[in-house]
Amino acid sequence: MFVDTILHTKGSLVHTMPETATLAAAINALNTHNIGALVITDPAGAIVGILSERDIVRRLGQGAASILDLPIADAMTRDVQTCARDTEIGEVMERMTQFRVRHMPITENGRLLGIVSIGDVVKFKIEQAEREAEDLRGYIAGDNARTDRAH
Repeated sequence: MFVDTILHTKGSLVHTMPETATLAAAINALNTHNIGALVITDPAGAIVGILSERDIVRRLGQGAASILDLPIADAMTRDVQTCARDTEIGEVMERMTQFRVRHMPITENGRLLGIVSIGDVVKFKIEQAEREAEDLRGYIAGDNARTDRAH
């Protein structure tokens, strides 16, 4: 299965901010939208970073005094791991684990299409396992019904 499957289910809404906005504005956006990360874009819409709750906590650990007035650029992660619509979900899981990220923007030809979180991936994998288990139960029940009728 591909990332596009998750994108179709959850939608393509991505909250973005410019790197010049303050951490206070970013924290407000995270709280308002009940999300864990913001994609940081330049004026043309290109991804220049990502700001997660973890980035904010890391910056707080360097000194809490007046970080709310700092620009996002001072706390964001610049090396953003992205994926494409046709990236396999297993690969996304591997890269999230390898690079220790919880959010991965989905891009196509440099354009931001959506974002997938570790929660989205886990939810998808659980639903997939439940469907497979139900299919197996149906298969077993179907086989038993045929076997019972033959005797």
